Amino acid sequence: MDSERKPGGLPLPEGSSWRDPIPPTEEDFSTEVTETDSLPQKILGMFKANKMTLVAVIMLALIALMAIFAPLIAPHAPNKINMGKELLPPSREFLLGTDQFGRDILSRIIHGSRISLIVGVVPTVISMTIGIILGLISGFLGGKVDFVIMRFADMVLAFPSLLLALLIRYTFNPTLLMLFVALSFVSWAGTARVVRSQTLSLKEKEFVEAARSVGVPPFTIMIRHILPNCLPSLIVLFTLNVPASIMTESSLSFLGVGIQPPDSSWGLLVNQLKTYIFQIPAAAFAPAILILLVVMSFNFLGDGLRDAIDPYMKE
Repeated sequence: MDSERKPGGLPLPEGSSWRDPIPPTEEDFSTEVTETDSLPQKILGMFKANKMTLVAVIMLALIALMAIFAPLIAPHAPNKINMGKELLPPSREFLLGTDQFGRDILSRIIHGSRISLIVGVVPTVISMTIGIILGLISGFLGGKVDFVIMRFADMVLAFPSLLLALLIRYTFNPTLLMLFVALSFVSWAGTARVVRSQTLSLKEKEFVEAARSVGVPPFTIMIRHILPNCLPSLIVLFTLNVPASIMTESSLSFLGVGIQPPDSSWGLLVNQLKTYIFQIPAAAFAPAILILLVVMSFNFLGDGLRDAIDPYMKE
């Protein structure tokens, strides 16, 4: 008696029926599966492929260490007035000379890095948090909510950021807290627009529709399903917003409405030392050079992160 055959006419193994499931063979598992790189692996690959990004990270790490250990590194107290030692040129005692009050300029630059970095990071975190929340709500809910939030964002973007920050600073007391408020208020709208545009695209995806179909609350969908997919763009945006906040604070301090004496920041030091640029040029240029290095380092870091984690940048 002939062995049972499949409906297609091919013989089956002895003792089996075409109705039985066919067990998998070794050939079925021979296809190689390539795993996608994780985010840490992408970042390590970024350092190998882009040396400028590695240099930027090292530069930012050194400046951050200088800010953290400022009391240990600074040779003198930053606000100590030395009568009779005003406007001294660089020497072994004062490596960058002294200002009009006899204070050590190098010590003030080292301590000023703390305020400059804090002013760059804290308002950026605050503004991006506000922008993420409003962008998620605007893009996911749509309708009148989207219209109101985006028109308010358009109003903020329509004003020059420096002019708007000046208005807030002149209206309220020139404290460090109000500086945070001013810098946060002028920079949230850009983040909101980025998050909104990505939310509009992501909420039409199958995994979001599947979450909706099983009754997942909108808040949970926004936090657990949409926000994680926005993180690559937000990381790059963070590296661009931090130097923007530092530059805005430096501009405000240069105009006299930023950090107030006796505290020091790099922008305030540029303002204070510009008068003595021909007497002590090294000291006058030092805070400006540090601002330039930080801004360029963050920009190089942002470019490297974008190339590493943005799939659309791959060739």
